[in-house]
Amino acid sequence: MILLLGPFREVCVGICDGRVVIVTGAGRGIGREHALEFARQGAKVVVNDLGTGRTGEGASGDPALEVAEEIRDLGGQAVANSDDVADWAGAARLVKTALSAYGRLDTLVNNAGFLRDRMLVSMTEQDWDDVVRVHMKGHFLPLRHAAGHWRERSKAGERVDARVINTSSGAGLMGSVGQANYAAAKAGIVALTQVAAAELARYGVRVNAIAPAARTRMTEEVFAATMERPPTGFDPMHPANVAPLVVWLGSAGSGHVTGRVFEVEGGTIALATGWRHGPRAERAERWSPADVGAAVDGLLRAAPHPEPVYGA
Repeated sequence: MILLLGPFREVCVGICDGRVVIVTGAGRGIGREHALEFARQGAKVVVNDLGTGRTGEGASGDPALEVAEEIRDLGGQAVANSDDVADWAGAARLVKTALSAYGRLDTLVNNAGFLRDRMLVSMTEQDWDDVVRVHMKGHFLPLRHAAGHWRERSKAGERVDARVINTSSGAGLMGSVGQANYAAAKAGIVALTQVAAAELARYGVRVNAIAPAARTRMTEEVFAATMERPPTGFDPMHPANVAPLVVWLGSAGSGHVTGRVFEVEGGTIALATGWRHGPRAERAERWSPADVGAAVDGLLRAAPHPEPVYGA
């Protein structure tokens, strides 16, 4: 339901009505669309963005401020935060921003990140460290501080109904040529999601991940042909297409879903199924190295072929 308050202002009541949501990397692209849709669905939003460039250079509070102002202009509630989510104290301040502004935290969307694409033989140590830091540590630290808050509330006898949505990538699920740092970090985020879902369930927290495909600063140059805007009709690569799934996962209605990874692109939502125990060869004694090759060949024949690495 939308209550009109004037020519350009609206207050929205939807599936996240009254929930307090943090979205990291919300100043542009996919994160911005998450923040706007949460607000349309009635959430109070903490818009976090460090304001760096596409490859992580510089910093500015303007992107977060602009999105928060845009939400308020629509009649919603939002505050801006420009802390570095890959810094322990910065991530703690981010969670405290939600608690100070709105008195609670219900949903955390970890979305912040950037790219430093290189082939392995050209990648520098700094390229590796910076990308792994912003994606992996930038997911862990907000999750760590939010989880600590929710555990305290649960142990105090409060009913917690919290959500975490992490952002992986097709590169993390399948691999991607020229993106070893990014793919490794995004694969790690899937494992983090699975562990967090198992550990935090007792406190009322549900944790899932998405692997989105959309047009952003990170993709429109690297995948220019795929990300090209159509002249008319539905734009399958518009970043707003990702938000409905994320907003639903952040709502009270998703309490039965946890530890899952969803691929989302355009009008498609798919459930990704990861590593599973497959065919096995067993014997009641130690294997001889000379016998291992035949055993492995048998396992390969019995197993499905792996999905191809992107760009291979």
